[in-house]
Amino acid sequence: MSTDALSDEVRAALIRVGLDPSAVVSVIGRALEEDLADGPDVTTAATIGADQQGRADAVPRQAGVVAGLPVAAAVFEIVGEGRVQVQVLTADGAIVTVGQVLLTAAGPVRDLLTAERTVLNLLTHLSGVATMTRIWTDAVSGTKAQIRDTRKTLPGLRALEKYAVRCGGGVNHRMSLSDAALIKDNHVVAAGSVARAYQLVSEAAPDLPVEVEVDDVEQCAEAIAVGAQLILLDNMSLEDMRSCVELAAGTQPRVLLEASGGLSLERAAAVAETGVDYLSIGALTHSVPALDIGLDLRMEDR
Repeated sequence: MSTDALSDEVRAALIRVGLDPSAVVSVIGRALEEDLADGPDVTTAATIGADQQGRADAVPRQAGVVAGLPVAAAVFEIVGEGRVQVQVLTADGAIVTVGQVLLTAAGPVRDLLTAERTVLNLLTHLSGVATMTRIWTDAVSGTKAQIRDTRKTLPGLRALEKYAVRCGGGVNHRMSLSDAALIKDNHVVAAGSVARAYQLVSEAAPDLPVEVEVDDVEQCAEAIAVGAQLILLDNMSLEDMRSCVELAAGTQPRVLLEASGGLSLERAAAVAETGVDYLSIGALTHSVPALDIGLDLRMEDR
């Protein structure tokens, strides 16, 4: 499956928001294969005439932040093979209300219903990620802290989920194991110390950003001393976080600190107020509830 199935408008919309059309088409192709592995949609084929036309509206059943509308449009176009026309009526990242029409697709009803589940699987999940991210960003509003995602993403959906985080006002951590280095506790154990692990990684990948995970204030001081510019504070108390912020305050350029582990919405503001730069939230992607969005069909001859 290639991007030739996409209109110039949808292809441009994906590129505009930082998504690779080829990668999006690949995700959609795998999703459609799951539904159509044994042939066409038998229920739709039996109940809907090949010449019946209609419109399908994507409509939220609950308020939230929408993400994935260009992806949903791409699904309709791929299934429709030029027979379905899609109009996106709002922008990703917008706060949407119950009953608001987000997108409308017009064409053969068979195509609309065949695409329905793949459209909603992607749209509700990505909007759930964006909505949860906005809830977290609102929780730390008024501080300098930003909400950051992790690599705890669903296999095959990382680029889309991290895009949804951006739609919700969050910022992305590394996309893969090779675009940045993160020295975690097991690396420290294997290397013998924080300093040795940092030295080895810096020598092996001198052009990459290196983050160091530390468990206590002493390790944070060690990481600062060897030149780490980004330090992850793992499961620390508020008191220890404040101590690490004090250690970083006098560095030039200032070392950035990321709080991670054991974070909750109830505790988010207190963590942000310690002065850390990021709160790292795996739950934005690994266990987020979907935003309830439905697809409402209107037959043209009714």
